[in-house]
Amino acid sequence: MSAYRWPSLEHLVAMTDDVGVLQHAIFDVPNRTCGYCTDDVGRALIVACDAAGRAGLGTEELPADAARLVSTYLAFLHDAQLSDGSFHGFMGYDRRWQDLRGAQDAIGRAVWGVGYAEQNAPRESWRAVAGRMRRNALDAVRGLTYVRSRAYAALGLVHALEARPDDELELRAVLGAALEPIADAYDAHASPDWTWCEDVMTYDNPRLCEALLRGGAALGNQRFVDAGLAMLAFYVAATIENDGPGSAHTLFVPVGSDGWYPRGGEKSRRGQQPLEAAALVDAALAALDVTGDARWREVAETAHGWYTGRNTHHAVLATESGCRDGLDDGGPNANMGAESTICYLMSAIALANRSSTSLHAVR
Repeated sequence: MSAYRWPSLEHLVAMTDDVGVLQHAIFDVPNRTCGYCTDDVGRALIVACDAAGRAGLGTEELPADAARLVSTYLAFLHDAQLSDGSFHGFMGYDRRWQDLRGAQDAIGRAVWGVGYAEQNAPRESWRAVAGRMRRNALDAVRGLTYVRSRAYAALGLVHALEARPDDELELRAVLGAALEPIADAYDAHASPDWTWCEDVMTYDNPRLCEALLRGGAALGNQRFVDAGLAMLAFYVAATIENDGPGSAHTLFVPVGSDGWYPRGGEKSRRGQQPLEAAALVDAALAALDVTGDARWREVAETAHGWYTGRNTHHAVLATESGCRDGLDDGGPNANMGAESTICYLMSAIALANRSSTSLHAVR
């Protein structure tokens, strides 16, 4: 089988100026009026590190400004970080911060980004700056209370732990403290017909599973791994469906943002978001790493297929470099903002990096 191709960064480059990545777009044109979001920059840093690292190997022709993206995103996050280690969440196009402190997801995703850069940025100075921010953020991570925010931070700490064995004791302690409440929530909420950690399944759901799987593997904590696998199996059962009666093909139908999926209720299919597909790709690959079970490759492929037309509307959402902002009742949202594009790139890069594992080609 052919390998997954590396995506183009053309739209991400277009969305990024000398400050950061702009939040929103009008079709594929950057919309300056909404400014910048720390959540987006943290995740864009992950994509940029992968791109810069690959360009540095000389194995693939990538945009010449991949290095500029890394330094721009690091500079944004450095400016966003407050003295207590937390982060601002939103900056206007006038370069003024619009909040005193960002929401917990902004902190978690910023830590995810800098933790990833601490391990994977291809320049030592970038890794050093990222490590400094990560260390400064540990107290803020300890103060997180939301399960998704903890999961995002945990993903960054897993990478930091790999990069900095000299910080192992503190990193392991903070990582375990971030994951323990997620596992506790699973124990408190799970039943035979609802193996999840909340009573309502909302957004970016598979990231909770991925954090438990990757964090559990890093810490050697089987309880975390088992909870992550159980939750992921439940999520997959709820979101992967046959493509019509009698069809042998499957579709990924994520939890829609218009109504979510309440316990005992019906899963919303309205307002499907690109971040959900990327999260399932990464969680399935984490399950593959932990279990060696090849079926998780198929799950990852099915999730990524949501971008390329294997969805409820059979609509192509992603171009070579960007992604539309969601799937509504009337079809795709025509705008191509930062979050949707970054999530598509994360998904495509994850599969491209696994090309040697005989994954099917992108259609």
